[in-house]
Amino acid sequence: MDSDYGIPRELSDLQKLRSTYQPILPPCLQGTTVRVEFGDAATAADSAGAHTISRVFPHTYGQPLAHFLRATAKVPDAQIITNHPAIRVGVVFCGRQSPGGHNVIWGLHDALKIHNPNSTLLGFLGGSDGLFAQKTLEITDDILATYKNQGGYDLLGRTKDQIRTTEQVNAALAACSALRLDGLVILGGVTSNTDAAHLAEVFAEAKCLTKVVGVPVTLNGDLKNQFVESNVGFDTICKVNSQLISNVCTDALSAEKYYYFIRLMGRKASHVALECTLQSHPNMVILGEEVAASKLTLFDLTKQICDAVQSRAEQDKYHGVILLPEGLIESIPEVYALLQEIHGLLRQGVSVDNISSQLSPWASALFEFLPPFIRKQLLLFPESDDSAQLSQIETEKLLAHLVEEEMNKRTKEGTYKGKKFNAICHFFGYQARGSLPSKFDCDYPFVLGHICYHILAAGLNGYLATVTNLKHPVNKWRCGAAPITAMMTVKRYGRGAGASSVGKPALHPATVDLTGKAYELLRKNATKFLMEDVYRNPGPLQFDGPGADAKAVILCVEDQDYMGRIKELKEYLDKVRTIVKPGCSQDVLKAALSAMASVTEILSNFIDETVGLGCKIIGRTV
Repeated sequence: MDSDYGIPRELSDLQKLRSTYQPILPPCLQGTTVRVEFGDAATAADSAGAHTISRVFPHTYGQPLAHFLRATAKVPDAQIITNHPAIRVGVVFCGRQSPGGHNVIWGLHDALKIHNPNSTLLGFLGGSDGLFAQKTLEITDDILATYKNQGGYDLLGRTKDQIRTTEQVNAALAACSALRLDGLVILGGVTSNTDAAHLAEVFAEAKCLTKVVGVPVTLNGDLKNQFVESNVGFDTICKVNSQLISNVCTDALSAEKYYYFIRLMGRKASHVALECTLQSHPNMVILGEEVAASKLTLFDLTKQICDAVQSRAEQDKYHGVILLPEGLIESIPEVYALLQEIHGLLRQGVSVDNISSQLSPWASALFEFLPPFIRKQLLLFPESDDSAQLSQIETEKLLAHLVEEEMNKRTKEGTYKGKKFNAICHFFGYQARGSLPSKFDCDYPFVLGHICYHILAAGLNGYLATVTNLKHPVNKWRCGAAPITAMMTVKRYGRGAGASSVGKPALHPATVDLTGKAYELLRKNATKFLMEDVYRNPGPLQFDGPGADAKAVILCVEDQDYMGRIKELKEYLDKVRTIVKPGCSQDVLKAALSAMASVTEILSNFIDETVGLGCKIIGRTV
């Protein structure tokens, strides 16, 4: 093994105390017997793209949902697995480090040893590069001792986030075959789990014995769909950032002379910014989804903030706190179009020094209008997914600069008579992602690690470990697994009227739902937050006592538990079959036929409308 990985940590007293915390398991994962109930074959939520997805994934599309059951559950058709031969499993960090990742490994190792002490867990060193190079570390209790309930990814490390090219996939296949792995567990977000689905398909086609399992681990919180309620790390990131934001709010209220512009991580989705706003109550938050939906320009955003500053000045308030997601820059239409031109030229090999002269006239005008520090940052080479290097683009400084210029202009014109506008900028990025995990981010990933073993014991390939009913106590969590292909969508792109093309099936980042309950809660309180300084400090991470069991506001206000509802529907259908049997009365039969015909018609119309709406939506060309 590399000397940098798996070495014992030097722990503080608090870290030592946290390392002794033992997450509990839901009843369905306790004991040495795996009980699994298979539901109906899963289809894609994107019904318009279902044909494309099934064609690309012939071996792993249409697999059934899996529900793991407690020993006392009375489900006659459940599969009971009591034979647990020793197996070899590999695990790899493929996404960016997220608090709680180590507990997935701990949970998986715990489950392997409970069911057969002779099973082996191999960690790949250095992320996907370590997978390709077959660099492994055997995970043992001694190695895990100082990593339990700790942040970071330093147990194994990570490098690239992708297993995508033919060369990479073949290297992964060769590694799993050479190491005789029965399972490969991949931790990551939408990109990593898309790659996991493709890897599972290739392994099935090649008749490789290794089963591929994904785990939703991403601080961005954007791997959300009907099966996934939350991601490992999101809870911790938001709690740590909310405390920092609250501290800044208190400072602003104390000095009464600064506006703080704070940029938060989250990539293209604004879930972190929304959750932190609901926890800490800053004066403003600008969500990328709002900007994209309303097509707000830089001028619009500047005016919006300046009007807020002016309104507060009329109440003799010259301070405030404004949150921005890091993906905001790509949500501004004219800046997004400029980035597309720049990235196109960079990919063509045009040097950074010559980019400006190669831009179209309108793009060149916008580029020259922007301050020099932003121009330099926009010229950075794009990420592997073709997006800008969002963590490196100081959107908060750009908006603070534009607002200051506009406020100075209003002062000269006499339309603003308040005190001088002063801005201080922050980027809260790396301060939170190496944090000790919250209690939730200790329990949740530990449970997911156990589920990974249950998935492998059931012989499933191309599945994501899932837990629903998360806003309730652990003993009420529902544990299961869903085919990753059932979470995929197919984006449609187009240029000009009538022109469209179909993209590849993939998991795509879930953006903030502007019709959802969390956003509704924000809008309900937006005016109060802006004008009344109702700052709220949730305090530092709590591991015991008040606040220890607090969960994300977004998780608590949304009513999900999709897997639970699927089971409930199945129970109703089973009851109908029990009641309407050959030999039942004519009246019962007629009532059942009438009801079922009505339900079928309603659902068919609903699906047709959804597909029609989806076909009308043309995504931006990437």
